[in-house]
Amino acid sequence: METLHGQWTLIIVSSLILFLVSPLAKTRDQFFKAVNNRKAPNTLVLTGSLIISWIFAKSITNAANLGLDFGIVGGVAYAGYYLSFAVAGLLIYQMRTKGGFESIHQFLSSKFGRGAMAIFSILIAIRLFNEVWSNTMVIGSYFGDTGSLPYYTAIIVFTVLTLAYAIKGGLSSSIFTDVIQMVLFSVLLIVILWNVFSAEDFSVQTVVSSGTWSFELGLNLFFAAIIQSFSYPFHDPVLTDRAFISSPKVTRRSFILASILGALCIVLFSLIGVYAQSQGMKGQAAVEVGKAFGVVILLVINFIMITSAASTLDSTFSSFSKLLAIDLNMGKDLSFGRASMAAIAILGTLPVFLDAEILSATTISGTMVIGLTPVFVFWNMKVPKVSFYLSVICGLLFGFVLVFGLFPKALILTEGKYADLLWVNVWGILSCIILYIIPKWIKK
Repeated sequence: METLHGQWTLIIVSSLILFLVSPLAKTRDQFFKAVNNRKAPNTLVLTGSLIISWIFAKSITNAANLGLDFGIVGGVAYAGYYLSFAVAGLLIYQMRTKGGFESIHQFLSSKFGRGAMAIFSILIAIRLFNEVWSNTMVIGSYFGDTGSLPYYTAIIVFTVLTLAYAIKGGLSSSIFTDVIQMVLFSVLLIVILWNVFSAEDFSVQTVVSSGTWSFELGLNLFFAAIIQSFSYPFHDPVLTDRAFISSPKVTRRSFILASILGALCIVLFSLIGVYAQSQGMKGQAAVEVGKAFGVVILLVINFIMITSAASTLDSTFSSFSKLLAIDLNMGKDLSFGRASMAAIAILGTLPVFLDAEILSATTISGTMVIGLTPVFVFWNMKVPKVSFYLSVICGLLFGFVLVFGLFPKALILTEGKYADLLWVNVWGILSCIILYIIPKWIKK
């Protein structure tokens, strides 16, 4: 009961403070582009915002659980996704400086037409929709069993409080609060790791020997993450929106730094799972370790979840409003932007009542968008418009093949968990690249 009261206090007090300190957006540039006093975010602000907006509640939950399952290899494997920042930063830098593009939507519509832009918009809308429920469900799980009244109450209260400060300032609020949340995350992570390494039977040696560097025990996921990093970032507007608000050089520098530091944060958080493994714990690694260290550490872990979920949620709201208002030109005034935030908050919460799976939101959607790989990696290559459709539809088909377990076993060349994920992505990306280039060959 004492823990529950503490958790409620953390959610309500932290959200109210963020609401009070968030800037009030009065112009479109402030609300949709985070430009304040004609200044765009600098390297430090942008890097912090990128990292914390991608350290979702579900991602650090997964990192801890992978540390429990595979040892340090599990944490490193999951950190592979953070190559996405470096890939996106370098490619978007080229698109901005050499191509003169001001958004992903402008690039797609000018090169492949409005139909391509529409399909892409549907893909990223689904992504944003997934972000809402998959993060709030993690928060709910700290307040009660799935489906219980405290579980649903926590999710609704947390979503409404986060929506309140996001509506106040849009992307300005999101990036401003990201910096606060990043500092909080860093301090709380140090507190947790200090306690973990203070335990008698846990040391750096325990960490080093906690996993086996084999495909069966984590490397399947690592290589799948590396492969997906060439398409995954481009269907995430939370990431790509931030690639067009500062100067190209500041953006490139921030994305490369975020790639390194974000991966480090994930590996460090996975050490909670490594500790759980060393103690023979079962279940949700972060929760079990919190309980083992007592009320204070459980609350610290809970606060990290609140911090990371809130940063992702407010970014999701601001990206969805920009998608509708700016990218799709559906209504550019602030009232439309704020209304669209409320709409995604309501729609994105509905799956909570349908018992959706948390982990699938990351890995499955990552496979379904592998068709974007040649579209962005070869952004400067002249190809017919049909190339986009062939590659993207091919990627979607491979995604569904993975979901329904239809992939031929003969094409899976390694053993263990995530072997199907790895080889669906390997063969899928090869197929997408070939289909993307074939129309160019035929045209020649």
